[in-house]
Amino acid sequence: MKKLSFTLSAVTVTLLISGCETMMKAPEKAPVVPAAIAVPAGNKMTLLTVGKGELTYECRAKADMKDAFEWVLAGPEAILYGSNNYAIGTYYKGPTWESKDGSKVTGKQVAVSPNPGAIALQLVKANPSTGSGVMTDVTYIQRLNTVAGLPPTAPCAANSLGAKQKVGYQADYVFYKAM
Repeated sequence: MKKLSFTLSAVTVTLLISGCETMMKAPEKAPVVPAAIAVPAGNKMTLLTVGKGELTYECRAKADMKDAFEWVLAGPEAILYGSNNYAIGTYYKGPTWESKDGSKVTGKQVAVSPNPGAIALQLVKANPSTGSGVMTDVTYIQRLNTVAGLPPTAPCAANSLGAKQKVGYQADYVFYKAM
């Protein structure tokens, strides 16, 4: 019985170690991106994830035009996957990226670059992270290789104010830290 317990522990430890390696493996080379969303020199790519989920849009009145309405992004909900399609965390309103290890980072968009047929590519400057783990000390996040996620095509008008619609999307999220 002891031997079986030890064997199970060894298997569990091996799985945990391989999961951590999958989550923390840094990509070999930073991607080529439009100049508008390039990360400033002095930062190194440390993590590449694929976000798969939904963007929620809400029908709201336009701030600068009377009697005009538009679909506005209300927030994302996505699972972040590392290599081997291993779920390593979540992405949600804030914007916030949170790792399963408890570390998380929020940020503010500083630049975008259009991507026809999908949501824009994006550069986010990170706020100080919380927790200890893969998100610790992240300085920038890029949203690349976006697929879908555009606002709904359904009408947004006075009679649909406050209506919400979810739209599926996918994007790569690339995390950087200062060198």
